[in-house]
Order: sequence, then structure tokens, then C-alpha cells
Amino acid sequence: MSDWTAFILAVLGLLATPGPTNTLMAASGAQRGVRKSLHLLAGELGGYAIAITVWIEIVGAVAAKEPMVAVIAKLVAVTFLYWSAWKLWRNAGHADLGQRGITLGRVFVTTLLNPKALVFAFAIFPTIGFVERLPYDGVFALLVVMTAVGWMMLGALAQRGSAGLLTSARVEQITAVALVVFATVLAVQTLS
Repeated sequence: MSDWTAFILAVLGLLATPGPTNTLMAASGAQRGVRKSLHLLAGELGGYAIAITVWIEIVGAVAAKEPMVAVIAKLVAVTFLYWSAWKLWRNAGHADLGQRGITLGRVFVTTLLNPKALVFAFAIFPTIGFVERLPYDGVFALLVVMTAVGWMMLGALAQRGSAGLLTSARVEQITAVALVVFATVLAVQTLS
């Protein structure tokens, strides 16, 4: 297996697993449909680009000297995920989607703080210089778009096939519960 094949399979495997950003993409697909959710891709791509670069270039260097930096970064992510879940649950079915939390900004910050970025940075991307990593960044961006659209489609299909069982309030409550689960798993891993 080539380095590229291993990279693509690892990225797809991690991107396909449920997580905070995928949950928001599926919820938006269920609520708005795929076409009206596509603008959220900019938030996911931007969030991952910044997070992965910061993890590799800055946090990696600082955390090598001071391990508490990585712990604090993870706890900030946990706090944001809990806050997002609370906001989605509290406003489920009561306001427009932007007020309920599935916005470009929320997707960006959720992705920026997504623990998957840490895994991409330290376990999947090759340990090479910034310029040498650019082709990997391009392939990664393409895989992010493909996977995110897949999650949007899954949300849209689930909503259509639910015969009215998946109301907007239920989708947002399910999303909130999923975010709490992700936050709790990350908190337990970080604190142990």
C-alpha cells in the first residue's frame, strides 16, 4: 500500500465516523436539504485547515515542552461542545436554524475544536514541512467535501424516510445528545 493510499484510507475512515461536525452536517441536511447546506462546507474546511495547521506547527512544538498545553486545548473543545449541545437542546424547534445553532460560524468553531483535528495532525498527516504537506492538504480538502456532503445526504434521507418522526425539534435534540456524548468521551480521555 502506498503512502497516498494509506493517507486517503485513514482520512476517509476518520472523517466517516460520527463526530460533532458530522452531526451538525447531518442535522442541517435533515432540516434544510443538501443544496441549502452546502455553504457550511466553508466552515468545515476552514476549521480543519486552521486546526490541523495550528496543532502541527504550534501546539506540537509547545506541547513537546509543556504537556498541559494539549490538555487545556482539549478541555476548551469539551466546553464548546457542551455549550453547543445546550444551545441546540434549549432552542430545539423554537427559532430559525441560524438561532438554533447550525450556522457557518458554529460549524467552523465546532470543526476548529473537533478532536479529530488532533488525530489528523499527529497520527495521519505525514511529518513533513508545511510546503511539502500542501498536496496532502488538497486531497484532504476534497475528502472533507465528499464526506460532509455524504453526511448531509444521510440527514436528508433520514428525515424523508422518517414519515414525520424526525421533526426539526427531534433532530436538534438528537444532535445535542450526540454532542454531549462526544464531549463526555473527550473529557474522560483527557482527564484520565
